[in-house]
Amino acid sequence: MTLEKHGENRFVVPIGPQHPALKEPGHFEFVVDGEIVTGASVRLGYVHRGIEKGAEDRTWTQNLYLMERICGICSHIHATAFVQGVEKLAGVEAPPRARAIREIFAELERIHSHMLWLGVAAHEGGFDALFMYSWRDREVVMDMLEMLSGNRVHYSANLIGGVKYDLTPDMMDKIREGLNYLEERLAHYLDVVNNDETFIGRTRGIGTMTREQAQLLGAVGPTARASNFAYDVRVDAPYAAYAEFPVEMVVAQEGDLHARFVVRILETMESIRVLRRIFENMPESELVTRVPRRIPAGETISRVEAPRGELFYFIASGGGEKPERVKVRTPSLCNWGTVITLAVGHKLADMPMILAGIDPCFSCNDRLVMVKRNRQDPQVWTWADLRNYGIEYYR
Repeated sequence: MTLEKHGENRFVVPIGPQHPALKEPGHFEFVVDGEIVTGASVRLGYVHRGIEKGAEDRTWTQNLYLMERICGICSHIHATAFVQGVEKLAGVEAPPRARAIREIFAELERIHSHMLWLGVAAHEGGFDALFMYSWRDREVVMDMLEMLSGNRVHYSANLIGGVKYDLTPDMMDKIREGLNYLEERLAHYLDVVNNDETFIGRTRGIGTMTREQAQLLGAVGPTARASNFAYDVRVDAPYAAYAEFPVEMVVAQEGDLHARFVVRILETMESIRVLRRIFENMPESELVTRVPRRIPAGETISRVEAPRGELFYFIASGGGEKPERVKVRTPSLCNWGTVITLAVGHKLADMPMILAGIDPCFSCNDRLVMVKRNRQDPQVWTWADLRNYGIEYYR
């Protein structure tokens, strides 16, 4: 970390793009007056992989696996958003049991994501015991996902028109056992978050965002719901089997970093409740329905609730075996503005936890960029232009 003089008694503190506190590359600049942050900015784009452009050269089925790799932690929900959009264009609907299995995978993925985040956020605040315990316990849900799909990260459960994997009664019994254990552990973590004096000192009243700010900044997911902004795609626009097996939205009033911990832990416990209900009322049907190789021409959108918030897909078909356009808006992109806004007025030492509070995913944001040289002469760059620009920029 270096300091750059920026006016009398003010400095710019750059963090990243390679920094021990960040697991992915992102560049932040905090203007500080002593220990107080007076300005903040962020630059992303270091892990651009060209996924959206790559989707145009792959078939609908191949893109299903490509979309899973936008984010490892949220791989299933990305695939779900994609297949639901393609199914809408094709005019088909997945069978009831397939939709229930999609919800099962989504809620197991939510448990995994929130427990992973709990450990990372605790680590950023120096609570390494909570980090190690929560990551130990998340192995339980990863074992469940491995039992169902054979994979611990990219589950590849979805097909266009349904799902690959079924659940046997024995599998459901084993998952119930794991959920009982996780529910007990989550109750303990909730007690720690609410009663540990040191933890409360680092989170309560830190990064407070009002409901009005959450709406103005476009916050989504637990970040918004912790500020009493009640919006959840699972509730407001049910998909998969959420109409048959609804979730109860978890909101908090305080809007601070502590509320974001509480909301995510309570959401995880709500996921456990919903999973139990699905197991008790599992619908019977086929797992997949037939879908044509050539998807009819048209455009559609698909919205789902990823662990971090609303995930939005725009899909355009020209009537062939490949999409003409796939545009993805991830929840992390919506929540970045809250970090930059809430940072001002806090101490520099609070920045790692405020940043971790939105559960950021840098890779989710970096997919495709269109560069315009100026307003009078807009020009879309070719791959060769982009390559030459990169060579010149980094000389």
